[in-house]
Amino acid sequence: MLRRLYAWILALSDRPSAPYVLGAVAFAESSFFPLPPDAMMVPMSVSRPDRVWLYATVATVCSVVGGLLGYAIGALLFDSVGQVLIKLYGLQNSAETFQRSYAEYGHWVILLKGLTPIPYKIVTITSGFAHYSLFWFTVLSIVTRGARFFLLAFFLGRYGVQIRGVLDRHLNVVVAISVAAIILGFVLFKVIL
Repeated sequence: MLRRLYAWILALSDRPSAPYVLGAVAFAESSFFPLPPDAMMVPMSVSRPDRVWLYATVATVCSVVGGLLGYAIGALLFDSVGQVLIKLYGLQNSAETFQRSYAEYGHWVILLKGLTPIPYKIVTITSGFAHYSLFWFTVLSIVTRGARFFLLAFFLGRYGVQIRGVLDRHLNVVVAISVAAIILGFVLFKVIL
């Protein structure tokens, strides 16, 4: 199944719709979807290294716009939709602690957590719930998401051939490590806070 999905993403890279699909995943991941856009950006970029910077731009812009939806969920719908998402990920107690940390650490919370495997949707929803400055939330989201995706693009552009070789030979191991990193992000979120 993983091989078929990987082959589909590689084939998708040659289609004009590729940036739109990546953008949809990046948008959804920042507000409600568990799959990070890296899962699409990496295979697409190693298949089409000429588009690596386009993919980074699309992922950044759509992630920030999706983050604004997450912010709106937190600010306007936390008691209904926001709580459902927080409970879905089992982060009820952590989210409350996370919200309180905005009073002291504000900017640093968004900057640091936007670069880590801690789910960004939790940052966006909690930022809205904490009524963190929308201006600063947007600016810091652009910085942190841009840094993440453009740094990834740099490495994919520079080492894409080697990365593709690793993916082609060891896809299951790479996916297992990626899933472990996502799970570790949830665990760190719960333990640290």
